[in-house]
Amino acid sequence: METKPKKLLDSMRDVIRTKHYSLRTEKAYIDWVKRYIIFHHKKHPKELCIKDISRFLNHLAVNLAVSSSTQNQALQALLFLYKEVLELDLGTIPGIIRAKQKKRIPTVFTKDEVKKVISVIDIQHQIMARLLYGSGLRLMECLRLRVKDLDFSNNQILIRDAKGSKDRVTVFPVSIQPLLKEHLNRVETLHVSDLENGHGSAYLPFALERKYPNACKEWMWQYVFPSKSLSKDPRSKAIRRHHVAGNSLQKAVKKAIKMSRINKSANCHTFRHSFATHLLENGYDIRTVQQLLGHASVQTTMIYTHVMNQPGLGVKSPLDFA
Repeated sequence: METKPKKLLDSMRDVIRTKHYSLRTEKAYIDWVKRYIIFHHKKHPKELCIKDISRFLNHLAVNLAVSSSTQNQALQALLFLYKEVLELDLGTIPGIIRAKQKKRIPTVFTKDEVKKVISVIDIQHQIMARLLYGSGLRLMECLRLRVKDLDFSNNQILIRDAKGSKDRVTVFPVSIQPLLKEHLNRVETLHVSDLENGHGSAYLPFALERKYPNACKEWMWQYVFPSKSLSKDPRSKAIRRHHVAGNSLQKAVKKAIKMSRINKSANCHTFRHSFATHLLENGYDIRTVQQLLGHASVQTTMIYTHVMNQPGLGVKSPLDFA
C-alpha cells in the first residue's frame, strides 16, 4: 500500500525536532513559512526563486514596517526551509531592503524602584522577579530552571541551553535562598502528589528521556517554578506538569510597576538591564558582567555604560552653576 508523501510543514517540523530546536522556534519558523506561501498565492516554495524571497522580505520591511529582528527571523526561517528541508542551496540573496535597526538605550530601574516593584508582587512571582534582578536572568531562563540548576553550596545558578545554545554560570543571591528553599519544599510536596496520581514526569531535553527513562520523574529534573495544572505536551502528547507560563510573570510585573507608579516603559527584561547597570555602578569590571549575562561580545555589554548614574559623562549642567 502506497503511503502519501508528507506535507511540507510536517517535514519541516520533523527536521526542526531532529535538530532539537525549541518549541518557540518551531512555531515561529512554521508561521513564517505559512506567511511566505500565502504571500505567493499558495505556490509551493520549490516553484519560487531567490527573487520571490526578496519580494517577501521587502514586503515585511516596506509595507508592514517590521523591526530588523523580525525581518531577520523571517529570513532565517526561509533559509532553514530551503537548506535543511528542501535541500536547496540558495547562496546569497540580493536586493533585500533591510529593516532599520534602531539603537535603543535600555530602560533601567533605580535600586529604590527595584525594591518598590518587587515588594508589591505576590510571593511566587516575587521570587522569580528577585531572580531576574539578582541573577540577571532572561524571562525564559528563569522559568526553565530545574532543581538541579540551583547550587546553594557555591551560591551559583547554572543556566543551561540559553540564548545561542550556550550554558553559563551566574550569581545566586544569598538573600533569596531561604525563601527559595521554602518554595522548593512546597514544590516537592506537589511533585510527590503527582507521582502518587500516576504523573510527576518532567520534559527532558534532547534524547535524555530515551537514555534515562526514569530520570523524568526524579526530583532534581523538576521545574523550580511548575505550572499549577497538568497539561499535554504538544510534541509527545504526554501529560506533564510544565513550568509556569511566561505571560503570568509578565502580567504580575506590569501590574507591580503600575502599582509602584513608576513612569517607565519597563517589563521583566528591565530587571536584567538593571542587574548589569547596578553591577557596573558598584565597580565590577565589564568583562565579569559580560560573562554573567552570557553576551558573546563585550560590545553588547557596553550599552550599559551609557545608562549608569553618570549622565553626560559626568558633565555638570550649566543650570546648576547658578
